Amino acid sequence: MAPTSSTSSSVHERIRQAAATIQDDNQSLASEIRKSIDRLRNIALDLERDNQSQKVKELENAVLELIEIYEECQLFSSAVRSVGDAYEPEPELTNFGKLFDNEMAKLRDPSSSNPQNHPLLRKFRQEIWDVHHHGQPMPGDEQEDIVMTSTQTNILNAACPLSGKPVIELSSPVRGKDCKHIYDKEAILGYIKSNGGDAGCPITGCPRILLADSVSCDHLLLCDIEELRSMSKQNVPTDVIEDFTESNEDEDSDEDDM
Repeated sequence: MAPTSSTSSSVHERIRQAAATIQDDNQSLASEIRKSIDRLRNIALDLERDNQSQKVKELENAVLELIEIYEECQLFSSAVRSVGDAYEPEPELTNFGKLFDNEMAKLRDPSSSNPQNHPLLRKFRQEIWDVHHHGQPMPGDEQEDIVMTSTQTNILNAACPLSGKPVIELSSPVRGKDCKHIYDKEAILGYIKSNGGDAGCPITGCPRILLADSVSCDHLLLCDIEELRSMSKQNVPTDVIEDFTESNEDEDSDEDDM
């Protein structure tokens, strides 16, 4: 017998909630991996200052392994979420293993599979290089690449587009699951509610639609903000973080003033 509409909706919601729980647990693991990478980097910096290059290289290899695991965790989370969101009950038993494998295959990007090019590894190497060669380009890197590496973060916008508060000063930050922009929780939930429960991302030019349950404070967000906060303390300018969806309104106003 085919499932009724109410039964299908109930099953779909349970599957979605189960997927969200698995994703949250996996994100906790990814967060711990990020913290481990940071700890290894700090140890490596101390060893580099003591000119213990061989031990630094061993730690770099360990970081490389952690990055591979970290990326697999991220892929796993995305695949689990996709399965939970796309699942539709059918009369036949669902092969969740096959659904999951298909999502993993679709999400895996061959062009980004080389961990040697990963931003976290490049950041590790850049900071080690700067111990004895600060201000000098790393061998094989152009100066522009180095600037991007030293300021690389997973944060797309430096301030909440609604409250105007810098991301590093938000007491309750949340991030959009789809567009990855960061907001003040109270401000964005009020914005969504005032727009009838769904609203376009307030970053001008971003096409994503936000719902109350599509913004959250995941474990990785707190790690990313803490990393940005640490960069700020080291006098790295945060104004290099510019959203690719930033509006042209400022440019237009400048032209009007001319």
